[in-house]
Amino acid sequence: MIGDLCGPRFRVGQIAGGQCELIQGQHVAIRRDPVEGTPQHLSTNHPVLVDDVVVGDRILIDDGMVCLRAVDKRTDELICQVEVGGTVASQKGINLPDTRVSSPSLSPKDVKDLEWAVAHGLDYIALSFVRSPEDIYELRRHLKEREGHMGVIAKIERPEAVEQIDEIIEHSDAVMVARGDLGVEMDPARVPLIQKDIVLRCQRHSVPVIIATQMLQTMVGSPLPTRAEVNDVANAILDGADAVMLSAETSVGRYPVEAVAMMNRIAAETEDFLARSGPQLERHPPTASLHVTSAVVHGAQLLASELGARLVGVWTESGFTARLLSKRRLRQPIAGLSSDERVCRRMCLFYGVTPIQANRPDDDNAMLVELDHLFVERRLAWQNDLIVVVAGTRLHKPGATNALLIHLVGMTPLPR
Repeated sequence: MIGDLCGPRFRVGQIAGGQCELIQGQHVAIRRDPVEGTPQHLSTNHPVLVDDVVVGDRILIDDGMVCLRAVDKRTDELICQVEVGGTVASQKGINLPDTRVSSPSLSPKDVKDLEWAVAHGLDYIALSFVRSPEDIYELRRHLKEREGHMGVIAKIERPEAVEQIDEIIEHSDAVMVARGDLGVEMDPARVPLIQKDIVLRCQRHSVPVIIATQMLQTMVGSPLPTRAEVNDVANAILDGADAVMLSAETSVGRYPVEAVAMMNRIAAETEDFLARSGPQLERHPPTASLHVTSAVVHGAQLLASELGARLVGVWTESGFTARLLSKRRLRQPIAGLSSDERVCRRMCLFYGVTPIQANRPDDDNAMLVELDHLFVERRLAWQNDLIVVVAGTRLHKPGATNALLIHLVGMTPLPR
C-alpha cells in the first residue's frame, strides 16, 4: 500500500457562487487574506504565494486552463493580468512554474497524514512536489522519529526536481514521474524526453520508477482508450518502467474495471514481446560501485541466461538484492524470498519479482529442499527444472549476499 502526501499544493480559495469567469486582458488581485473570490479578486490556501511570486511570474489555474501573469506586487496582494481566460472554480489547483516556493515540503497536514500511515503499516509513502534532496531528507527524519519503516517515493512534478534528479533518485526508494503537474509546470513538449531520461537514470541507480497520470485518460468516460494512449503505456514499459499507474481512470472514471483490464493486457503483450526479442532489449545498468552483491547479481544474470534457467530465487533480508536483479530485466521470473512480511510487500513494486514470505533454514541442503517445496507449490518450477539461487553465507545479515548456487529442482538429498 502506498500513502500519498500532498506536499505544498496551492489551491484557489472559496469563490462566491462556486465559480467565476476571468476574461483575457482583465486584471485580478490575488489577496493574502481569505476573501470570498470574485472576478476582481481571489485568495489561496497559502498566503505565502503573495510573497513568493515576483512580477513576471505565471500563475496557472486548473492544470493551466487559466493563465495569469503577475504585473504588480503590493504588501498584501498580487496584481495579475489574465493571459488565458476561463472559468475558475473554488479549490482548483494552482501551479507556479516560474516561482521558487518557500513553503516547507511537509505541511502540518502532511505530518498528521504521515503519522496515520506509520500507525497503519503502509509499505511506501509518496511525497508530492519534491523540489530537492532536502525534501527527502526531511521526510526520512520524520519517519525515523516515528519509527516508520516504509519506503520513500519521490514524485517528480517540479522543474527544480528535474534539475537535481540524480541526487533525488539516489536518496529515494522509488521515483514517480507524475506527468500531470509536470506537464503544467514545464513545457509539455519536454515531458516525454524527461520521462525517458528519468527512467534511464533510475535504471543506472537500480531504483524502481513509476509512470503515472493520464495513461488511459480517455477511459475516464469511454470504455476504450485511444491508440496513442495504448502506445504510451507500451512505450513506458519498453523504456524500462517498473510500474504504470492509473489515476482518474479508476478514482472518478466510469470504467475503472475496464481500465485496469486494458492496462493489464497492454503490459502482458509488451512483456511477451520483450521476452521474445532477445538480448537487444535487456538492461545492463552499471553498478554504483564494485561491491560483492553487484558482482553476484551480474553473475546470476549471466548464469540464468547461459543455462536457460527456469527462474532465479533470491534470499533477501532488506529486498536490496531483489531490487538489483529486477533492474537487470532478466528473461526469467525472479522469486524474492524474505522472512519479513514488510519486505515482501515492498518487493511487489519490483519489476518481474514474485515475493514469497519464508524463513531460510540454516543448512544449505535444507534451504534447497525448502525452495523446491515453495516453487513447486506455487507452480513457479517443476521437477528437474534448473534454477539459479542467490543467497548469503552470513545468515540473516543484510548486505551479505555473496553466493550463487545452480540447482535442479527435486535433486537435493534430504538432510539427516
